[in-house]
Amino acid sequence: MTRSPLALAAIATAAVPGLDAWDAHPGTSGADDDTAVVVDAQRTRWVVRAPRTPLAGAALEAEVGLLGSLDEHAEEGRLPFAVPRPAGFAALPEGGRAMVHRQLPGVPLRLAALAPGPGLAASVGRALAGLHELPTALVEGNGLPVYDAEGYRERRLSEVDEAARTGLVPPALLRRWERHLEDVSLWRFRPTVVHGDLTEEHVLVRDGVVSAVLGWSEARVADPADDLSWLLVAASPDAAESVLEAYLLHRAELTDPHLADRALLAGELALARWLLHGVRTGDQVVVADAVAMLRELDESVREAEPVPEAVAG
Repeated sequence: MTRSPLALAAIATAAVPGLDAWDAHPGTSGADDDTAVVVDAQRTRWVVRAPRTPLAGAALEAEVGLLGSLDEHAEEGRLPFAVPRPAGFAALPEGGRAMVHRQLPGVPLRLAALAPGPGLAASVGRALAGLHELPTALVEGNGLPVYDAEGYRERRLSEVDEAARTGLVPPALLRRWERHLEDVSLWRFRPTVVHGDLTEEHVLVRDGVVSAVLGWSEARVADPADDLSWLLVAASPDAAESVLEAYLLHRAELTDPHLADRALLAGELALARWLLHGVRTGDQVVVADAVAMLRELDESVREAEPVPEAVAG
């Protein structure tokens, strides 16, 4: 079910004792939850999230456990940004519960405006390094997914095989992906805690530095390249280089020569997962969008890696 901001405001009032809701407007809802921003009588802003399905409810419970551990590390200075701190919960009629937390300060990061140098780009790199240096026990202890390097490579290869069966992925892209995934030398990495769903909306900026990171439902122990992918794909090359430089500087004993290669590959494979999401849910709009982006990627890859005449003929 989908809940209105007013319904979510009522949930927030039940979840947090003394919260007197004066206003509410839609938040950034995910595919599996409803979100609203509620303003109380003191002008304090609260975020309320209510899962739509039992599976989303279970994911929220796992996220809540992780947030408590992350918040401890942030308070002790081992994590250079804030995370949501649950302030209350309310049972939902269909089962499960909604979570309410104070809205964290900051505005969403704009990758298009990210400039190279020691400023915000370096702060993004430091934030990611701090995240990836966290002990993996934080994730393991909260029932979230844990992968080793070989298992993660096999997972990605399975996704490509499933995407291939749709018949909607250009053959040249499939060959490219399979070649990279079958090269085991690219996949020798130390798994770390990863956010797993970094977007501009999930990274908040205040006073020129990363102030908070939201949306932890996809957290896991996996390939750190996944968290760098969106930056290397969407930011300008110079800004991405500054992010990566600061990141590498703040990682302890990092030996991963193929980190950037896997990050770029992860950006391409995200299109395959978007296609699979559309196919699984029967959403033809998503399928069409994914197919268009895959064709565009195929064209850009062909231009960057022209097929030799002997092979082409």
